[in-house]
Amino acid sequence: MSGEASAPGASPRAPRPGTQKSSGAVTKKGDRGAKEKPATVLQPVGEEEPKNPEEYQCTGVLETDFAELCTRSGYTDFPKVVPRPRPHPAFVPSASMSEKTTLDDQRLSGSCSLNSLESKYVFFRPTIQVELEPEDKAVKEIYIRGWKVEERILGIFSKCLPPLSQLQAINLWKVGLTDKTLTTFIALLPLCASTLRKVSLEGNPLPEQSYHKLMALDSTISHLSLRNNNIDDHGAQLLGQALSTLHSCNRTLVSLNLGFNHIGDVGAGYIADGLRLNRALLWLSLAHNRIQDQGALKLAEVLRPFELTHTEVVERRRLLLEKGSQERSRSPSSSRHGDSKAEREKNPLMGVSNAALAEKSDKTPTTKTPKGLGKKKEKSGNGVKKEEKSGSGQSPTQGTPKKEDATKVGKGKVTIPEQKPSKGKGPKTGNKEKRSFLLESELVAEPSEVVSPLLEPVEHREGKVFMPGNKVLLHLNLIRNRITEVGLEGFLATVQHQAQFSKSKSASKGPVGLLCLSLAKNCFSPQCPPYTMIQELMLPRDPISKAKPREEETTASST
Repeated sequence: MSGEASAPGASPRAPRPGTQKSSGAVTKKGDRGAKEKPATVLQPVGEEEPKNPEEYQCTGVLETDFAELCTRSGYTDFPKVVPRPRPHPAFVPSASMSEKTTLDDQRLSGSCSLNSLESKYVFFRPTIQVELEPEDKAVKEIYIRGWKVEERILGIFSKCLPPLSQLQAINLWKVGLTDKTLTTFIALLPLCASTLRKVSLEGNPLPEQSYHKLMALDSTISHLSLRNNNIDDHGAQLLGQALSTLHSCNRTLVSLNLGFNHIGDVGAGYIADGLRLNRALLWLSLAHNRIQDQGALKLAEVLRPFELTHTEVVERRRLLLEKGSQERSRSPSSSRHGDSKAEREKNPLMGVSNAALAEKSDKTPTTKTPKGLGKKKEKSGNGVKKEEKSGSGQSPTQGTPKKEDATKVGKGKVTIPEQKPSKGKGPKTGNKEKRSFLLESELVAEPSEVVSPLLEPVEHREGKVFMPGNKVLLHLNLIRNRITEVGLEGFLATVQHQAQFSKSKSASKGPVGLLCLSLAKNCFSPQCPPYTMIQELMLPRDPISKAKPREEETTASST
């Protein structure tokens, strides 16, 4: 009985603890799983937060917007927006020696402390330095130095930079740009304010050297710095093509800094080709490169009258024909005003056609029409002329005749030149109305004229066509290259030509050529004759050298 009692007592007891333990274990694991699952699900909630930056509305305060967008994007440690540090004030020389020694002792004692070491290396922490306007504390310039700017950071910038209405410059120094991130950065620029004109990408070498994308035709950048980017001749070729080609030209870039790169003679030739038809760039730096005499001669050749190539001559003829066809297509609207002698001189083709019409009209009235009708036609022509006087203030669309009356207007033009000797008011009204039409034609033809400097007046010598050269470039820096006296001879000829040109055109307005040419620290002696002559010719042209005597005169007069 005891065994039977123990058996049934053991049998239910044995499984109960097991079942309780197993069920308890299961329930505990289930409870833990239920409790731990929400904990693990909380992190995906953080992954859903990247959608929140799209809902966030920027306030225009860069420090607040950037921090909020970074936290919403999942960043826990991100750079802070800080004001750009100012240089320390200059040491006052009037301080006593005792004060100097105490200051030095304080610096030495402070440099040994841990706090000073931490403050010393604060400069190297990733930050976004901003230059603020003194009045309203708006962000004027942005400086990012020494930390990698990723695709996500650029996405944050695309949201917090457009509200900055007074942003003028973005400086990225050694931020690890790639060709992909550069494309993203270029897409960001049109979103920013229209005041953004300066971009500096220094210390960011790219494998594909796609810096020329910053100089596209739709770019609004005026000042571009690409120093220390390992740009070679291939990159210079892309940049030269971005400056200008036969069919396109950059019209916004004013200054380009290509210093501290690897550009040689071939690359300098590509840059010179870009300067042939570019009439916007004023400042160019090729300092600290590998340019020798061949590249220097190509650069100097572009700055004085140079010979057009065959393709350029063909393109020039095409543009002239296109321009002539546009003028002829606009001539019917202004034909009734073409009674002045100046118009016939400007448009000889119109004069020929008018003369032909006059001959035909002279023949037809004698054979078919009586004299009285001819006089009536002349009177009707005078009536048209009086209507022009009274309606000179009307819009061109209101004053243009209908297609049906085109023949009548043509007949009026035939008789009006016969009345010119007797009346002097006709040419005046024609000139005034012609000016209004010229303004419209100039507005229509402005893009082709700006894009194509091939339409500038040229010289024909010995069967060759010569352009006057690039007189728009004012500053050229070629310090620390490999130029010898051979290259100096080319620049001497350029400076001599530009000096003569400026004297002959001193009264007229327009560009006169280089005002500053830096050729120091190359492979020639500073006392060589070509270099001294270049300095003598450039001295009166340099505005800085002109300003120094004026300052001395003002200081002398004040004392």
